[in-house]
Amino acid sequence: MAETDASRVADYFISFTHEHGDPISNLKLQKLLYYAQAWYLAIHGRPLFDDRIEAWVHGPAVPPVYGKFKNWTWQPIAAEVNPPNDLPPDVAEHLQEIMDTYGALSAYELERLTHSEDPWKNARRGLPPDEASTERIPEAEMASFYHSRLNGKN
Repeated sequence: MAETDASRVADYFISFTHEHGDPISNLKLQKLLYYAQAWYLAIHGRPLFDDRIEAWVHGPAVPPVYGKFKNWTWQPIAAEVNPPNDLPPDVAEHLQEIMDTYGALSAYELERLTHSEDPWKNARRGLPPDEASTERIPEAEMASFYHSRLNGKN
């Protein structure tokens, strides 16, 4: 069973970035959700959230969360969200680590990074770069790929 849901993780990231004066776009939010899930799978062997992650043209995306903020298009998300203050401590710590690792990267840098990694590439195998896809990025592949990178292992 998952620790939380993608919407609450999104609220954490949006609240965090608002608090620090650097609101994020939906594109960047989607990549942060992906890395939060991928690393949680690799470290804990179970999903952070049960929401499906798909291999879209611009990188991994969680469709319901994307839909919730799609009106912001490429602009910073200015929506007021309530920070999920009741997350388990290990989940909050994990999300902080994701921000520490990936938060300073731009949406474009995160997109390029996900495009260079096997889980997204394999889910889109055979598709032209600009073709839409709803192909799921398998949790098992995320877990395996990122687990192999723990502690700098490749």
